[in-house]
Amino acid sequence: MQVNMLEAKNQLSRLVRAAQAGEEVVIAQRGIPAVKLVPIGGPASAMDPIGWLESNPLPAHLRRSHAEIEAGIQAERDSWD
Repeated sequence: MQVNMLEAKNQLSRLVRAAQAGEEVVIAQRGIPAVKLVPIGGPASAMDPIGWLESNPLPAHLRRSHAEIEAGIQAERDSWD
């Protein structure tokens, strides 16, 4: 749904509920879309690093195998001896 600035000001609570329910809410200035109202998400989604990593995988140059990580840790430990 697209609403103008005055309507958004007068019905902000309704627009927030609509956005939280998954509806796309666009606020326009003089008929030109200016901003989109989107939900932030609940604490569960913010505290789920595994889910975030699954949807945002690391770039190839940052991925290392378990063996490479262990070798790096061991090399660091050996350097302290």
